Amino acid sequence: MSGITFDPLAPIMSPSVHLPHYKLLESPNSRSILIGRWKITAQTNPISNQGESDHLQNQLGDEEGTGIPLPEMCFGNNLLKLEWREAGFLKDHDKESKVSSDTEDDLDADGDTWMYQFDTLHALLGVKKGQMEDGDGGVKVEYADKWMKSRSGPSPLLPMPKTVPTKPYDWTYTTTYPGHCSATASSKSDSPSSHWLPANPTIPSQIIPLSELTRPDPILFYAEVPLFEDELHDNGSSGVIVRLRVMPTCIFILARFTLRVDGVLFRTFDTRIYSSLERDLQNKTPIVIRETSGWEAPYESIKVRLPTRTDLTPLTDPGWIAKILTELPSSQTNGAGTGWRGLGKKCEWISVS
Repeated sequence: MSGITFDPLAPIMSPSVHLPHYKLLESPNSRSILIGRWKITAQTNPISNQGESDHLQNQLGDEEGTGIPLPEMCFGNNLLKLEWREAGFLKDHDKESKVSSDTEDDLDADGDTWMYQFDTLHALLGVKKGQMEDGDGGVKVEYADKWMKSRSGPSPLLPMPKTVPTKPYDWTYTTTYPGHCSATASSKSDSPSSHWLPANPTIPSQIIPLSELTRPDPILFYAEVPLFEDELHDNGSSGVIVRLRVMPTCIFILARFTLRVDGVLFRTFDTRIYSSLERDLQNKTPIVIRETSGWEAPYESIKVRLPTRTDLTPLTDPGWIAKILTELPSSQTNGAGTGWRGLGKKCEWISVS
């Protein structure tokens, strides 16, 4: 799911902004940044091997042991994690010290920690198991019903997938997973860090400041974390990728699910996470803003927007697809007529203290 258009998450550099104190940690499959009282970790690994896939498959199973077939490319060990602690994660808070690369041994493990994470398991737990119902946004192609039949006596003439489930599931792997948060056991369930609250668009601290995100500030830390991808048995593609950038003034995450079903529809579900580092560096309790948005449109309504009719490459670019979807007036209301409950937009905020 490689991109070919300009991406607002791509690193931009400008030397004019003051750089706060931060520290980078690296290992073969994990990178972290410590900044203010935050620790942010991006863990990227190869596609899951057979043993890892079996373990993930077991975790996805229900009480009857029935889950869903795994996507063709499953990155079961990948994750992006935000951690915040009142005392911070560095023993040395000397603001004059130089930026350096270090190891986990420099971390202070004491104190309660608020955490927010994106991972493959929870993304796939959001995929519908069982018969599709109203609101699930079920998608049909010519062979969909035949694919959903049991293993018993399949005709060799049918284009059956490699793994045919004994129970139905959403073969498009549509998920509205927005990440998940947790706090330490000592945190109370009714504390502010346990509940997302509806954002008030008239309060600046509860909305994502687009002007700040489009400013040419230096990128202190950047990561792309793929969770899964599947080509839907040559009927299109489906996948989730999480991207992060940390700038001197803020943390920004874009987690994007993109679905293309050839000849049928396009679908995108975005989760944007924003937190001001300026509040944290001023010893104020950080606020995290979460904005979720879903779009959908018939295949042809996107295809006709191609810059060049003979070049179909943009139809495989999640960035271009999302851009066109946001320009269509009915993409968040009627969509492609599937009744998918993921359409629309919601903005929430949470205090991490």
